[in-house]
Amino acid sequence: MTEVWAAIPVKGLTGAKQRLAALLSGEQREALAAAMLKDVLDAVAKSRVAGIMVNTADPRSAALARRYGARVVSEDACAGHTSAVLGMGRLLSREGRSAMVALPGDIPLMTGAELNAVIAACGEAGSFVIAPAHDELGSNAVLCTPPDVIPLRFGDDSYFPHLEAARRHGVEPRIVRAPGIGLDVDHPADLRALLAVRPRRAIRTIALLESMGL
Repeated sequence: MTEVWAAIPVKGLTGAKQRLAALLSGEQREALAAAMLKDVLDAVAKSRVAGIMVNTADPRSAALARRYGARVVSEDACAGHTSAVLGMGRLLSREGRSAMVALPGDIPLMTGAELNAVIAACGEAGSFVIAPAHDELGSNAVLCTPPDVIPLRFGDDSYFPHLEAARRHGVEPRIVRAPGIGLDVDHPADLRALLAVRPRRAIRTIALLESMGL
């Protein structure tokens, strides 16, 4: 089986989730970002990844990640999501790691089983697996074998560009649709979708939002 490392870029907790400022205070948004990261790390720790790498320059996020046995790095951590992922890809490639699955820290409904389904779709060298956001705009899980198999560029509209980039490089993408991975929390509508999930799973993020009266 291909050895897959999880790669999670974390911008930091201070000033997190600005697009939720109409609903949540700065302190609440920091708490939300921390809860979501914990839920993501919980799921990753229950999956079949060979290791966890977190790229961050934020001391609190780094300390949290280390509790899950994650390796913390800071290569291009402050240069944006894409640069942070590419930095981890370069490190893993230099070390001879065979595959990397890039995940955001704001998909709290992801389960270890969903991540295992992404890993199971991984082929031999020269393969690319992607799990899109629910709106088919974002790329919420991207598995590259090897880590630099195609050029990555994340953003609000990266899913179809990633499919096109893979095909341009002679790689037919494999698509895995997973509802937990698909729900990233950036906008007020995402919070409503998260709280509407049934049946509820006992995750930190939902418990926190409910404690805030949402």
